Amino acid sequence: MSGTELGLTEFQTGAGDAWGGEQQDCEARQLAKGKKKKEAADKAGTQSNRSATGIHVLRRGLRKLRTILGYVAAGLTLIVTTAIALFAFVNPPFTSVIAIEFFRLGSVDREWVQIETVPDHFPQSLVAAEDADFCLHWGFDLDAIRSAASAGYNSGGSSISQQTAKNLFLWPGRSWLRKILEVPITLLVEAFWTKQRIIEVYMNIIEYDVGVFGVAEAARQHFGKEPNELTEVESARLATIVPNPGQRNPFELPPDLEKRVAMIQDGAQTIRKDGRSSCFDVRINAKNS
Repeated sequence: MSGTELGLTEFQTGAGDAWGGEQQDCEARQLAKGKKKKEAADKAGTQSNRSATGIHVLRRGLRKLRTILGYVAAGLTLIVTTAIALFAFVNPPFTSVIAIEFFRLGSVDREWVQIETVPDHFPQSLVAAEDADFCLHWGFDLDAIRSAASAGYNSGGSSISQQTAKNLFLWPGRSWLRKILEVPITLLVEAFWTKQRIIEVYMNIIEYDVGVFGVAEAARQHFGKEPNELTEVESARLATIVPNPGQRNPFELPPDLEKRVAMIQDGAQTIRKDGRSSCFDVRINAKNS
């Protein structure tokens, strides 16, 4: 082999080795790049799996919370419904408002009396003052509610049935939540109780002064007499202080409330004459039975 041929052979061999090295380097780079891509994909997949697992755990937690809240709501509904059905015949031993005042004041004054033991003009005065169409509606006086809403009042328009429901199971103060809860409770009260029973419970659970609940204690503390001895004007005075018992004294009413006392007296006589008190008047119902 001549020198020229030998040199050509060596050149070809070196070039081949160089090409082979470059090819190997290229393959190594491709493998490294592929490995990085795979690692990145694996990492992204792991993060995606973690996110999916987190979302799954969150959804499962929300489902459990919904289930628990459903059981709580069903339990409370059952308790309230049972209590309302029972209170159609059994006098409530306490109410939410009485309990709140008891813990706030340390004691309350209260004695239950049957509606038969008070003169008819007392419940008539309550109805004339708070809910003149009490015997005509099914728990909600829609006309009164519309009037209160159009006048821009944040409260007002509540029927005696609504006030009874609130005092029994809910809390004082203004809130949409309380108003919403008040609706089904009021419907249950109207469904299970007679109108006369609603008035009887109402007059025994409402507050007539700070920590003074029920017409019996109100008559004794304000007038020094038993509830069966209340006169028409005294009944109207008690009905006047019911919306704000802690701030109103039946003996020291401002002129506008003195006028309201007279209006309540007239209103009581009016609903007695036109029959709007017939659903709860004890003596009228006794005569008709």
